[in-house]
Amino acid sequence: MPLALPSTGATLGDWLGYAEKLYAQHKVALGQVAVTAHDEALYLLLHALGLPLDSSAAVLRRKVTITQASKLVELLRRRLEDHVPAAYLTREAWLGEHRFYVDERVIIPRSYFLEIIPEQLPHWLPANQPVQRVVDVCTGSGCLAVLLAHQFPKAKVDAIELSPEALAVARLNIATHRLGSRIKLYQSDVFDAVPQRKYDIILSNPPYVPTKELRDLPVEFKNEPAMALDGGKDGLAIIRKLLRQSRERLQAHGVVVLEVGGLRAAMDRAFPALDLHWLHTEDGEDCVCAIHAARLRAADL
Repeated sequence: MPLALPSTGATLGDWLGYAEKLYAQHKVALGQVAVTAHDEALYLLLHALGLPLDSSAAVLRRKVTITQASKLVELLRRRLEDHVPAAYLTREAWLGEHRFYVDERVIIPRSYFLEIIPEQLPHWLPANQPVQRVVDVCTGSGCLAVLLAHQFPKAKVDAIELSPEALAVARLNIATHRLGSRIKLYQSDVFDAVPQRKYDIILSNPPYVPTKELRDLPVEFKNEPAMALDGGKDGLAIIRKLLRQSRERLQAHGVVVLEVGGLRAAMDRAFPALDLHWLHTEDGEDCVCAIHAARLRAADL
């Protein structure tokens, strides 16, 4: 069914209210760009009209032209009827102040590491030990490797990804952020094809959705590469391999930091010897864990 247009002379605020009602009617899934229909719809409308994302509330009083209205209708149709994720429509995703190019070759960046990397990660390392080398495993679009490079400006950053399609996107983002001299990409299944070296930090937001749960995901999430989501039978397949291989890849003072979504209880059951430390996040999800090298090496994995 074609989407009905707001009346001629409608403001951007009218369009926002219209879009929010449509979001509710079409039962779209959120969480890839924003967690509320208001925030995602406002983002899409501003982007479509070429307006700054940090525009003041006064922007909502702007009148929408007939040409602009046609553009907004098509955008909302693709989002609401086709369930195309917002980030794939705009070809961008934001982590804090950093913009990344994204398309259907990569999972849409969304990570608690945005707050963990600057606020908590430095406290897990010796104050008198400079961070020299870090690695982002399952880098996808390369966004976390870029965040690590900004946080630790004197460190070399490795970024590992198995998908050649995702690596192409990561390469583009690394070039855009002018970090090609500091971030090195590897096509590898975890550390299999990466030269032997020691890291101060091994960081990963790996695929962790149990395979049987993939079919129950909303359409928006099914539009993302299954390879970036599928964590095997119990969601822990890649995590197990990463932890085993990390034992010989960490400096003695190093730390592994993993984001595991809803697998916190499963992680605690699977790895009791690691005595996982769960880092607090603003929304209380606390789904990122840290493991010191000594604890990892002492455990029987």
